[in-house]
Amino acid sequence: MGRGSIKRGPSKRHIDGKDFHLAEEIRSIQRRAAEHDGRFVTVGSLALFSTETGDAWLLDPEDHLAARLARDGDPDDLYFEETDTSFAIGWKGKYRIDGNAFVYIDSESSRIITILGYPTRRIAEWG
Repeated sequence: MGRGSIKRGPSKRHIDGKDFHLAEEIRSIQRRAAEHDGRFVTVGSLALFSTETGDAWLLDPEDHLAARLARDGDPDDLYFEETDTSFAIGWKGKYRIDGNAFVYIDSESSRIITILGYPTRRIAEWG
């Protein structure tokens, strides 16, 4: 990754390159979820978002992978490894956008969850 840029807005942020630290971004979006503050952050090929209901997610649009980072303001555990040059994420499921619905399919249980009120338009435009 090369040098990056940071674009900040009231509820969005984009980070590229050497400015990216996955652990920091996960903690930051979990804090936003705990404060019930809706944010949408893109980091390279990943997106993180929090909602006013206290949920937070990490998404990979290329393979439609998803991992919940918080629920009702409480952080969820996520396995990941990070070095200076790479990272690995223990994805927990897949997602799709169906109109205004965020649909999550849990890999372990095959349970399907449909959630309304998420920033689906922004997710669809981004990925």
